[in-house]
Amino acid sequence: MRLQREKGIALAAAFICLLASAALAQFGRFGGIEEDAPRPSFPQNSEFHFIRVEYNDLPEFHRGFGFSSRRARGQGWWIVDWPDADDHFSLGISRLTRVETGDPRHLGLMDDHLFDYPWIYATQTAWWDLSDAEIARLREYLLRGGFLVTDDFWGEDWELFRQSMERLFPNKPITDVPESAAMMHVVYDIREKDRTWIPGTRHLYIGPGGQIIVRQPPGTTPAWRAMHDERERVIVAINYNTDVGDAWEYADSPYYPEAMTTLAYHYGINYVVYSMTH
Repeated sequence: MRLQREKGIALAAAFICLLASAALAQFGRFGGIEEDAPRPSFPQNSEFHFIRVEYNDLPEFHRGFGFSSRRARGQGWWIVDWPDADDHFSLGISRLTRVETGDPRHLGLMDDHLFDYPWIYATQTAWWDLSDAEIARLREYLLRGGFLVTDDFWGEDWELFRQSMERLFPNKPITDVPESAAMMHVVYDIREKDRTWIPGTRHLYIGPGGQIIVRQPPGTTPAWRAMHDERERVIVAINYNTDVGDAWEYADSPYYPEAMTTLAYHYGINYVVYSMTH
């Protein structure tokens, strides 16, 4: 009886460890940078700064208990992947282009400094709750030459995102970005065959032999879409059913698929250079 009980306890402990391992894999804790590692240093004043948009959540999606990322804790979905995604991608821009890149920053749409920056990034944009004043400010920003990248929303969330874009530009369609689009070739040539999905770490699992298994959820075919101004310049780049921010955040992790990180950097750098040259 005692032996059976000890076996039962051992099996239960093994099962708990397995669940813990799966949970850690699902939430991306693959041992990339150290939690207490200092953030990289950047120039304070440069021609380009990664700007992350702060916003309030829709009430039904608000995480009142806060959100924890690898080295940050805060309220709201806007903070997902911060600061590592912003830091890593900013370092990539400075290494892979001649764009003078400064420290990443974050601000709300009503901040008067918004117009100082040509490029802004917003994540989880199906769940943002923009006021009428914020919609008006974002519209002004884009029509004055700004560029918005939206990222990391999935499946049925499309309708929520579309509704916010309808408020922003009632008469502007959202279109798929063709392979021939200038934005797909301004620095890196991104072909149709290259457009694989870019997973969040919740889609990565550690297999029995330690290998990484990528599991794409059903019904999540990636799409690269855009909105244009009257001169057919892209003003909103839309990453749907894909998670570019996670690929930036975990660029230092040996477990995140290298090919998908590379594609995420290609997209991001094309967006930046396009926004600063068009």
